Amino acid sequence: MTDPRPMLALALDQTQAMIDTVGADDLDRPTPCPEYDVRTLLGHLVTVVGRINLALTGGDPLTIPTVTPGITDFAGAWKERRAVLDDTLSDPAVLAVTCKLPWGTLPGAAAIAAYVGELTTHSWDIAKATGRTDLLDESLAEYCLPLVQQFIPAEPRGGHVPFGPVVEVADDAPAYDRLVAWEGRKP
Repeated sequence: MTDPRPMLALALDQTQAMIDTVGADDLDRPTPCPEYDVRTLLGHLVTVVGRINLALTGGDPLTIPTVTPGITDFAGAWKERRAVLDDTLSDPAVLAVTCKLPWGTLPGAAAIAAYVGELTTHSWDIAKATGRTDLLDESLAEYCLPLVQQFIPAEPRGGHVPFGPVVEVADDAPAYDRLVAWEGRKP
């Protein structure tokens, strides 16, 4: 596997751009991720950036709640955790560390690639909910699509595979449409 840190940096930048564009009037909007409205999804993303860092530094990411509660400044909380993660990512040794993740134990490079997928999909969720899909970087979806198709089975879905059924889209649909459709979302 090539070094996935540049793609993670791109996914982190895109997520930050999405967070920075969310206004107070957007927070209660539903998202394509059925269990989250925009506010809850932002709290989840703050958790995710902390989980990535914890996984890459030998900790257990499941010790952080799925959604970080009580945040009023999502952009500030994100940037604070992002700065810590950026410092961790600056060491090439993170590519070889052993990471304990909710879905298995992986080398750092594979964990980083998996988190690119999570951030890319949740950025799309926010963009879709707030009408800002024009801000999405198509290269992220193109990078993630073959990974999710390889590692997220088409069947079964639900339970330990926390995605809805694959949604049919055209083979030549944009990469984001194919990515989120594979993950059970309607583009």
